[in-house]
Amino acid sequence: MSTDVAATIEGLRATFDSGRTADLTWRKRQLQGIIDLVKQNEQLLLDALAQDLGKPPFDAWLAELNMVKDEAAHAIAHLGGWAKREKASVPVVTQPAKAWIEPQPLGVVLIIAPWNYPVQLALAPAVAALSAGNAMVIKPSELAPATSAALAELVPRYLDPDAVRVVEGAVDTTTELLAQAWDHILFTGSTQVGRVVMEAAAKHLTPVTLELGGKSPTIVAADADLKVAAKRIAWGKTINAGQTCTAPDFVLVESKVAAAFTQHLSDELASFRDKAPATSIVNERHLDRLEGLLDGHGGEELLPRKTDRANRVMAPVVVREPELDSPIMQEEIFGPLIPVIEVESIDAAIDFVKARPRPLALYLFTGSEATERAVLARTHAGSVCINHVLYQAVVTSLPFGGIGPSGMGAYHGKAGFDTFSHRKPVLKRPTRPDASFAYPPYSAVVQKLLKTLTRW
Repeated sequence: MSTDVAATIEGLRATFDSGRTADLTWRKRQLQGIIDLVKQNEQLLLDALAQDLGKPPFDAWLAELNMVKDEAAHAIAHLGGWAKREKASVPVVTQPAKAWIEPQPLGVVLIIAPWNYPVQLALAPAVAALSAGNAMVIKPSELAPATSAALAELVPRYLDPDAVRVVEGAVDTTTELLAQAWDHILFTGSTQVGRVVMEAAAKHLTPVTLELGGKSPTIVAADADLKVAAKRIAWGKTINAGQTCTAPDFVLVESKVAAAFTQHLSDELASFRDKAPATSIVNERHLDRLEGLLDGHGGEELLPRKTDRANRVMAPVVVREPELDSPIMQEEIFGPLIPVIEVESIDAAIDFVKARPRPLALYLFTGSEATERAVLARTHAGSVCINHVLYQAVVTSLPFGGIGPSGMGAYHGKAGFDTFSHRKPVLKRPTRPDASFAYPPYSAVVQKLLKTLTRW
C-alpha cells in the first residue's frame, strides 16, 4: 500500500472514530455542501462534462447536477426521521423489556464512480454515505479526466476534507484501493469489473453495493400508444448517446403492431438525429466496439449509419430482427443502437425476458392493467417503468439497484441511508425485578406457564 493511500485511510478512520461524522448537524452541513458545490460551480462542471463526453449543457444539468441536488435536498428533508430509533415489539418471555433498532454509520467507505455520469454517480452515492454519517473515499473515473479533476478540486472546498477525500488515478489506483479493508464499497460500472470488486471485497468480508448493467428490455404491447412509446424510447436511447446503464437496450413488440411501431421509432430517431445535440461516445475503443456490433448483427438496419469519428458522435440506428446469438443481442449495447424484435404475444415477450439474465431495468408500454400485472408478476428486474423509460431512476423515494448479474443492493433516498448504516438491534431490561424462576432449573409450573403464554 502506498504511503498516500495509507495516510488517507488512516486519516479518515481517525475522523470517523472521533465521532464527528455521527452528528446530524455535521451530516446536514455536508449535504448542503454538495448542493452548494453543484449549484455554485455549474458552469465549471458543465464545461468538464462537455470536455469529457461532449454532453449538451442542458442534458448534463438535468441528468447530473440537478439529480445530485435533488438527492441531497431529499436527504436533508428526511434525515431526522431516518436517523430516529425504530421501536420494536418484544415477546412475552423477554418482559419486562423494551427494544429498538438504532441506525449507526458503518465507518469508512469507498465509492467508485464510472465515466458515463461522472458527477451524478460520484456524488449521489456520497449523499447516501454522508446522510448515514460515514467518512469516505470517492474514486472518479479516469475515463472522464476533466470531471475527475474538477471533483478533486471542489470536494475539499465544500465538504469536510478530513472525512471526504477524492483519490484520482487509473486501474492501478483502483486496484490498490480495493485491496484495503473498507466498511462498505459501492461500485457503479460493468458486470465484469463488478466481479473483480466483489472478489477483492471478499478477502476482507467487506459488504458491497454493485450497480451494474445488462440488457434492459422494453416490451411494447399491441394496445400501447405507439407514437408516444416510440418517442419516449427514442429519447431514452439517445440521451447520453445511449451510454446509460438503464437505457432501453432492445424492444420486444407484439407482431400485430410491429410494423407501425418500428416505423414510428425510426421516424423519431431520425428526428433526434437531425435536431438534438449529441453526446460523444466516450473514446475510440468504445466507438469501434459499437461499429463492430453493427457489422455482425444479421438483421436489417432501418436508418443509415452515420458516424463523426473526429467528434466521436454516432447517430442512432434501428436494427430490425437481429440474430439472437449475435453480439448486439448478447452484450450490453451502451450506445445509440436499438434492436427491435417481433413477438407473437405478451406471454412470448415475458418468456424471452425470463430466459435471459435479470436486467437492471425493464420497460413496458401498455394500456392494460392485466398486462401490467402479468409482466410485473412474472419477470424480475432491478426496477420497472411503465409507459416511459429512465424516470424510475430519478425518483429519490424509490430504491435504485439491480438484481442478479445487474447488481446487488440499492441506494437513493432512505434506501441509500440504510445501505450505509448498520441497523443495530438493542434490547434493554431493568435489573429489578429479578425473579428466581427465570433461571434454571425450571419447575414444571414455570414450564407450563411459559408454554401457555407463548401459545405453544
